[in-house]
Amino acid sequence: MKSLFDAETYSETRNRLDKLSENSERQWGKMTVGQMMHHCQGPFNIMLEKDDYGMKPNLLAKLFFKKMLYNDTPFRKNLPTAKFLKESEARDFNIEKGKLTTLLDEFESQRKREEWKAHPGFGYFTKQQWGQIQYKHLDHHLKQFGV
Repeated sequence: MKSLFDAETYSETRNRLDKLSENSERQWGKMTVGQMMHHCQGPFNIMLEKDDYGMKPNLLAKLFFKKMLYNDTPFRKNLPTAKFLKESEARDFNIEKGKLTTLLDEFESQRKREEWKAHPGFGYFTKQQWGQIQYKHLDHHLKQFGV
């Protein structure tokens, strides 16, 4: 599984993000490209300890879903979205792209950091798992919009 902590993977992902435009069309799902970019900020905000979205530890999530976040199996199309990450508001593409790009760059700047706070719902992840989770989620949504 690729990791956003890998310099080549980060660069590739950053380039894919740059290819998106406000005219990028979704291949599946309901979100607009602006909504998707806002949605993708959530996992970075959690990892970078900017917001916990009111999440509480969840034993079922730990037992049944945690490994799915960082294994090699791609997320399936139209996978249900966690309530706190659902998007219904209109979002400005340029604003959301700027925010997501900033978070992605901040994430990458901390690639040498070894210790991370526990995820509020899933518990602890290793550094490698965090990098894989962030890649897998962002890759899923970049594919959703054809890049």
